[in-house]
Amino acid sequence: MALTAERLFGHITHMIEALRRELLLLANPGKAEVLQRFFKTGPGQYGEGDLFLGVVVPLSRKIAKKYAGLPFEQISRLLESKIHEERLIALLILIEQFNRGDEEKKGRAFHLYLQHTAFINSWDLVDLSADKIVGAYLEGRPRDLLRGLAQSGSIWERRIAIIGTFHFIKQGRHEDTLSIAGLLVRDREDLIHKAVGWMLREVGKRCSEEAEEAFLREHAEHMPRTMLRYATERFSPEKRRFYLQKKMR
Repeated sequence: MALTAERLFGHITHMIEALRRELLLLANPGKAEVLQRFFKTGPGQYGEGDLFLGVVVPLSRKIAKKYAGLPFEQISRLLESKIHEERLIALLILIEQFNRGDEEKKGRAFHLYLQHTAFINSWDLVDLSADKIVGAYLEGRPRDLLRGLAQSGSIWERRIAIIGTFHFIKQGRHEDTLSIAGLLVRDREDLIHKAVGWMLREVGKRCSEEAEEAFLREHAEHMPRTMLRYATERFSPEKRRFYLQKKMR
């Protein structure tokens, strides 16, 4: 028998509440305390106010797989949660639906993601999802959006911009990464320094060490030291020392 709108709404609401109950059953207060310190949730820190249940990622992935059919409206509810693991699961479900969806569904997932960047507000959430949704959707499309995100006042949108280019690095293409890295090379935030350095290192590893070095020769003197150290991590000691010595401050 077909579900009425009322019964359908009730079924969907039951799904999200069942998901939350399962998550609560897996809560580990000791682990939660460790995670809240690790993700800098104290006053004035980048993760201020974030709440953790202490559920490890492999268990979150199992829950996400079980509720992979959750409608977008309910994914939005999870993304807007104050609980970190609920936002993580929402992103895992969104990635799964993006991967399995047709072009229309991919577009909806992409736009839902961009509408919720204020809630994708931790480096692990960005790193989990940016290349798999933003980068993947922009395959074969204009990349202007990445430049806009890179110039955002939001640290998380700037990190989404550079990590989003990981999708192209994995395809052996580095141009977008170097373009966005150029916009972020003087960024003030440590979490951006680490992300840019990581992506530059991946350019050298997966695409072209020559292209990475060309970027470093141009920018090393004014790159933040953390960014430079991350970028040169795979170099020989001699080559790494050469670039680190170019750093003047």
